[in-house]
Amino acid sequence: MFKKHKSAFVLLLAIGNIFVSNAQNFKANDAIAVNQKIKKGVLPNGMTYYIYATTVNKNTASYYIIQNVGSILENDQQKGLAHFLEHMAFNGTKHFEGKGILNTLEKQGAVFGKNINAYTSTDETVYNLDNIPSKDGGVVDTCLLVLHDWSNFLSLTNEEIDAERGVITEEWRTRQNAGARIYDQLSPFYYNNSLYTYRKPIGDMQIVKNFDYQTLKDFYKDWYRPDLQAIAIVGDINATEIEEKIKKLFADIPAPSNPKKRIEIAIPDNDKATSKLALDKEISSASIIFMMRRKAEKPDHNFADFEKSTQRNVAFSLINNRLREIAQKEDCPFKSAQIGTQSFSRLNDISFASISPKPNQQQAAFTAVMNEWIRASKFGFSKGEIERAVADRISTYENYVEKINEISHKSVIEMVKSDYLKHEIINDPVQELEMEKAALKNIDTAILQKQLTELYSENNRVVAVTGVENENNLTHEQAYEIINKAENDPTLKPYVDTFVAQSLMGDTVLNPGKIVSEQKTTAIDATTYVLSNGVKVHYKFADKNKKEVELKAESFGGTSLYDPQDIPSADRATSLAMMSGIGVFKNTDLEKVLKGKTANTSVSIQSLTEMVSGSANVKDIETMMQLVYLRFQKPRFDADMFSLMKQRLENGLKNKEKDLNAKMQDSLTVAIYGKNNPRVRPVDQKYIDDLSFDKMKSIYENRFSDVSNFEFYIVGDVTPEVLKPLLEKYIASINGIKRDEKFKNNSPKWISTKIDKDIFIKMENPKSTVRIVYQEERPYSQKNRITAAFLGDILTLRYTESLREKEGGTYGAQVKCAMEKLPVPKVNLQISFDCDAAKVEHLLPIVYQEIEKIKKGEIVAGDLEKTKTNYIKSRADSKDFNSYSMDLMTNYFKNNYNMEDPKNYFDIVNNMSKKDIQDFAISFFSKADASEVVFKPLQ
Repeated sequence: MFKKHKSAFVLLLAIGNIFVSNAQNFKANDAIAVNQKIKKGVLPNGMTYYIYATTVNKNTASYYIIQNVGSILENDQQKGLAHFLEHMAFNGTKHFEGKGILNTLEKQGAVFGKNINAYTSTDETVYNLDNIPSKDGGVVDTCLLVLHDWSNFLSLTNEEIDAERGVITEEWRTRQNAGARIYDQLSPFYYNNSLYTYRKPIGDMQIVKNFDYQTLKDFYKDWYRPDLQAIAIVGDINATEIEEKIKKLFADIPAPSNPKKRIEIAIPDNDKATSKLALDKEISSASIIFMMRRKAEKPDHNFADFEKSTQRNVAFSLINNRLREIAQKEDCPFKSAQIGTQSFSRLNDISFASISPKPNQQQAAFTAVMNEWIRASKFGFSKGEIERAVADRISTYENYVEKINEISHKSVIEMVKSDYLKHEIINDPVQELEMEKAALKNIDTAILQKQLTELYSENNRVVAVTGVENENNLTHEQAYEIINKAENDPTLKPYVDTFVAQSLMGDTVLNPGKIVSEQKTTAIDATTYVLSNGVKVHYKFADKNKKEVELKAESFGGTSLYDPQDIPSADRATSLAMMSGIGVFKNTDLEKVLKGKTANTSVSIQSLTEMVSGSANVKDIETMMQLVYLRFQKPRFDADMFSLMKQRLENGLKNKEKDLNAKMQDSLTVAIYGKNNPRVRPVDQKYIDDLSFDKMKSIYENRFSDVSNFEFYIVGDVTPEVLKPLLEKYIASINGIKRDEKFKNNSPKWISTKIDKDIFIKMENPKSTVRIVYQEERPYSQKNRITAAFLGDILTLRYTESLREKEGGTYGAQVKCAMEKLPVPKVNLQISFDCDAAKVEHLLPIVYQEIEKIKKGEIVAGDLEKTKTNYIKSRADSKDFNSYSMDLMTNYFKNNYNMEDPKNYFDIVNNMSKKDIQDFAISFFSKADASEVVFKPLQ
């Protein structure tokens, strides 16, 4: 199936109806056409290959090997070894000794974890090399050789196996949170005690720490073989040449003789409906899942199959529209809810309801959602609901086909995985659009009700509740009583669709202005328009992303202008406006008004600025401009939404003391800023009590009262001839009072220049978490900004080698070093990692030793070159998207530098030396404020 791109807004309903009325006629058995752009084949040894040529990322390609192998194939002595094997693929192969794969590809600008990665699940293991340079034939050959070695030539040395045991143990420790413990309680019910219950990919740590070397090698020999493997190459490549290389290179991988059968596990039927209430001391909010399992349907790859899928998607989307609307009412008992159908395992699908109840409202939340499910099944949907859904789907397909050449590498790979692992063919997008039109042509409520009824079963029912200690949690008896009552409730009434279509602008009377001046900036090929109301609009044509337009408008001020007691209202003012809708439309109606349009806007007030952002398909740019006008001139503030906002915040406070991450974050804030810093306002009851509806409205209106103080940036596939009249009609007609306003520098101060604190917290799975921060004010320059980034990325490489690979002490240390310009130029460096509490005092000195090495000039030459190559490659890659043009303009006009001028980037990167980084490090670490906070388990 085609990988659908989510889109919040759609084509005009009228256009959608034209599409449907002009739809082709298909017969039930008409086959779905295969996408001919994807070259697919099978080698004599059984290996499948896929090749897809695309220039969405110029001069780069991505390489994947998809193993039809996962933890489900482990025996009782191998639990965790499918995942362990994935790690070993980066620890030595026939042609790449030790860390050879990483070292080789990092020299091409790839980054481990970002461009080089893998994952293991119960049924598959997938390795990826993403966005690697593709115009050097030697690099292409190297990437193919990596896939070749991953297939059949892992070294699996005893020394590397032992070194990786600690890394995987720390990965387990990092992931062993309340969610993981809840899953362990619920999985026997999800999977009815089938093998899926006992084959979590992370595995059993006692096995991971102690398995015999041969046990891992046996798993590798049994399951890593060409008949269970597919390779996929996507990118700016010559597909014919790549195919010939594959046939030649992979021919030496032998086909297995007497291979083990690749089993697929069916979840057995339930004898009776089951349920489980799972509790954990660190769970702060409840959730409910009601599922009905069934045998997976084998795809037929014909129009009847496609039509049924479309009907189901429409039916569930309509139910979920209703649930989202209900959730925006204060008296709604759930925070969010979703009803749907999906694949659950290779041989089983499910229909499900997933619910996040408000505190102590589990029973009411489950009742409300079940009623909506049954209401839709029993009474169906209104004509207006169906028409809007049809327009939504037609628009989504239209936009996808229009931008088919911009589909990302990852999206192609998702289609390839579905084709190889689930036998879901990769459809021809043009024919698929025609099939979608045909499937929607005669859709009505009876058809949708039929699909809902077919997917609603009395068999294999499971209710899984994540409860909260000391709350009124949903019991087995209550759950099935609620289900039974909903199914047999004679008082249930049909849904009433009260929406009446109206135009977005309504009776708004515009007073258009003029463009009073126009100036070209040849250095970046941009144009600046000055409007009669004082607004400056910087515009640059960009069509890297076809038919897309992006808008940003920014002004200085933000929350910095407000006293501490008003910060909560300033923080939340734009959230209230967005929740409330716009003009005469509440938010739920605004969504319906915009059906048929691909356009959206948002507003925000940040610490130093206020901003309006927007995006649109070029055909709907006028709608985006209308929305921008309304955000300034006719914001909406709904008292009911204010009450709902406060309720949501108060609900978030309930049981917050159980949330380990929240406790750590609050403790970290206090450790650095103190308990009563007036500019740091944690969301507590005092914060909520200080929220004022009138202040929020007043602050919003004040921040957006002077459009002339905003600087607009517009980038996209729109010509001046189209844009200029829209600027005069909508942006120039917005009121402006022409004030000159700046921000205030009142950033919160640390309690000390040197902070060293251990914080002890009670936790269910003991671990230590390290948070180290350095900050220093220094003059802003491109050289300082880029040198800071080098320092952070080189430290990342050092910690990967020392803390992770050598010590096996952490799954990974994250380092971020960046320079900010406002409110004062400052460099901020952050280091964070999780580890065994018993090892933290051993690992901390290593953190500082790596810093000292850089200060002494002991910088690995390879690290410097890898970082340079990555920066040059990343900058080149970014130019494939319109967003680069937006960054180019904002940096030129706001930050006063030209990204295109070599002296501002390429010269600095290429000439970066060890001494530059050493000098920067010596100066930075000698002057910076420093904070080391270590969280430790309270015994």
